Amino acid sequence: MPHASAVMTVMIAAARKAAKGLRRDFGEVEALAVSKKGAADFVTAADIRAEQAIFEELSKGRPKYGFIMEERGEIEGADNSNRWVVDPLDGTSNFLHGLPHFAISIGLERDRQPYAGVIYNPATDELYWAEKGEGAFLNDRRLRVSARGDLESALFATGFPFKGRPGRAQALMETERVLEATAGVRRFGAASLDLAFVAAGRFDAYWERGLRPWDVSAGIVLVREAGGLVSEIDGGQKPAYEGSILAANAEIYSKAKDLLAA
Repeated sequence: MPHASAVMTVMIAAARKAAKGLRRDFGEVEALAVSKKGAADFVTAADIRAEQAIFEELSKGRPKYGFIMEERGEIEGADNSNRWVVDPLDGTSNFLHGLPHFAISIGLERDRQPYAGVIYNPATDELYWAEKGEGAFLNDRRLRVSARGDLESALFATGFPFKGRPGRAQALMETERVLEATAGVRRFGAASLDLAFVAAGRFDAYWERGLRPWDVSAGIVLVREAGGLVSEIDGGQKPAYEGSILAANAEIYSKAKDLLAA
C-alpha cells in the first residue's frame, strides 16, 4: 500500500474496526433488530455498533478532535480546527435487503473544509482513501477520474428522495434530462460510493440533492484528489453543507452543470 500519513492510518484503522461488525451483521441481516427513525429511513443495530466502534477508535487516535456523526450529531472537541464527519453505514436500505453495496464513510474536516476521506465497503473489501495534496487510492492503486469528454457516452449516477422526503419531482425531471443526453443513469443507493466511483473513473459524473455532510465529506476529497471537480449543482462551493452536489471529471463538469440547469 502507498504510504499513508499518521492521520490516514487512524482513519483506516477505524473503518476496518467497524467493518468487522458490519460484515458479521450483514451475514445475518434477517436477524437484525430494525427500528424506524423516519419515513423510509431506518437505523439498525449494526449502524449503532459501527458508529460506536468508529467513535472509540478515532477518539483514541485523536482525542481532541470533534465529531459530526449521523446518529450522535455534533460533538465539540478541544481542537477547533479538526472535526471528523462520520456515516457508519451509508446504504442502509441496501444492507437491510442483503445487497452488498454499502460503505463506512469517514471524513476529516480541517478549518471546516474537507481534508481527508476514507470510504470502505466491507462486502467487497474496497478501501478508498485520499488526503489533500496526496492523491486518491483504491487499496494500493492510484485513482484518476475518467477522461471521457462527450455527454453522449458519459455514465451518470444520482439518488432519489425516499418516500416522504421533498424533491422527487425535481429529481425525476433532472434524471429525464440527463437520460436524454447521456449513455445512462445509475441509482445505486449509497452517495459515498457514488463519489468513490467517480474518483475511480467508473462514473463520469454524479449529482444529488438533499444530502448531509456525512454523506459526502469523504467522497469530496476523493474526487478532487483524483483530478475531478466538485461543487453544488449550481456551482456553489459548499457542497457538504448546502444540500446539493455535482461531481465530475473536468471535461464533463461544465456540460453536466449546464444540463442540470437547463
